[in-house]
Amino acid sequence: MKLFDRLTKILGRKKEAKIIVVGLNNSGKSTIINHFKREDDRCIDIVPTVGFNVEKFSFKNVNFTAFDMSGHDRYRSLWEHYYKDCQGIIFIIDSSDKLRLVVSKEELDMLLQHPDVVGRKVPILFLANKMDLPDSLTSVKLVAALGLDRIQNKPWHICSTNAVTGEGLQPAIEWLTDQIRDIYINNRK
Repeated sequence: MKLFDRLTKILGRKKEAKIIVVGLNNSGKSTIINHFKREDDRCIDIVPTVGFNVEKFSFKNVNFTAFDMSGHDRYRSLWEHYYKDCQGIIFIIDSSDKLRLVVSKEELDMLLQHPDVVGRKVPILFLANKMDLPDSLTSVKLVAALGLDRIQNKPWHICSTNAVTGEGLQPAIEWLTDQIRDIYINNRK
């Protein structure tokens, strides 16, 4: 088996990774995933997600299957059914929606305390989306408001983004890809 693993690395065969993309409704989840897809595969019109969508894209020789979860309150209970099999989480926050920041924190706290997440070293990428809007909160303020500094047993990173223009998305997906490679792909036996 080790010979097969070495050959796979040498030949550069693409690796697979499952991620979930969560956040409150209207935070920009589907628009962000759309930016990660090849230009030929991108949607022109983004509509609110009902339930979830499964999207595929590749980055740095990793094939991603992204579960774009609806952020509407009636569908948030679906999120937990995808925690167990994911190798990464993208948590998107509308940095201009100060009124629902408390709800985002509550959802994050439930995610972090879920049995399928709590004991795992699954990387979490936080995207402070809509940074271009007036009065949007900075990443530093979001770290404090969401209590991200208390996350001790998981790699996490926050990036300010603009889903419409794609600003900030490249370094964000690079970080997540590197984390998934380090934790799940390169360390497989």
